[in-house]
Amino acid sequence: MDIAELDYELPSALIAQQPAARRDGSRLLVYDRATQEVRHRQFAELTDELASDHLVVVNDTRVVPARIPIATPRGEVLLVERLDGDVWEGLARPTRRLRPHRRYGAVELLEHLGEGRWRLRLHGDPHGETPLPPYITEPLADPARYQTVYARDEGSAAAPTAGLHFTPELLARFDVERVTLHVGLDTFRPVTEERLEEHVIHGERYAVEAEAWQRIEQAERVLAVGTTTVRVLETLARGAPLAGRTELFITPGFEFRRTNALLTNFHLPRSTLLALVMAFAGVDEIRQLYAQAVEERYRFYSFGDAMLVL
Repeated sequence: MDIAELDYELPSALIAQQPAARRDGSRLLVYDRATQEVRHRQFAELTDELASDHLVVVNDTRVVPARIPIATPRGEVLLVERLDGDVWEGLARPTRRLRPHRRYGAVELLEHLGEGRWRLRLHGDPHGETPLPPYITEPLADPARYQTVYARDEGSAAAPTAGLHFTPELLARFDVERVTLHVGLDTFRPVTEERLEEHVIHGERYAVEAEAWQRIEQAERVLAVGTTTVRVLETLARGAPLAGRTELFITPGFEFRRTNALLTNFHLPRSTLLALVMAFAGVDEIRQLYAQAVEERYRFYSFGDAMLVL
């Protein structure tokens, strides 16, 4: 697949800088693959769009307060993934002025892994700031809005944003099951190669309870909330163990074995997330839907509106 197919024009004014006043107050673009019908709804109306036989599967990872400032030299460390106990992988800047085997506040740098990545030891629990994506330039008044209401298992460098729209009351109206995938920054890293197939996606840790997977396997239909949930479901559907790392890279032509419907946000151009959505709904179809979303002034990215693909 030529990477240019993952491009689209987006006015900067449509990049959501703040969440909606109410979580379920965002808009919902609904696309029915069987009829090719498009509907424009509010997220609070999700129950009207989803048949009762759907099992709703969410990713219950919790975002780590991972942005830790460094006083001297002035910079910061961004925790990306816990490797073992108090040892993490992280991004540190300014890397050229940092040295291994030195401590910078709560962070002790152990080994430079290249490209600004470090293996490091964190002394104490993470007590940094919420690691918002770089396209969000306004401060977030309430850090809880970058967590889902069902977030439980701390370990992500970024939120599984499709789930940010749920309120506890709305979630209670569905039959829900949980999986966990700790989101790393490589999920959002832009594809720079000319061919999508040449891009290397890095592994992310996941875990699913045996009882939960049994329910998911036996469900008549499964709605995956977010692309990270899809990666877990499709990894396990291919015989992977209930816990481990997944390097599954879902691109157009992929055979979905346990995802019947997808709830997702609007993603960045040239991202692996957009490639996954195109794999599920069709390349041309998603390009047309994104053009329509721009025309209808939907809000894009992490704090933006949602899309339901049936």
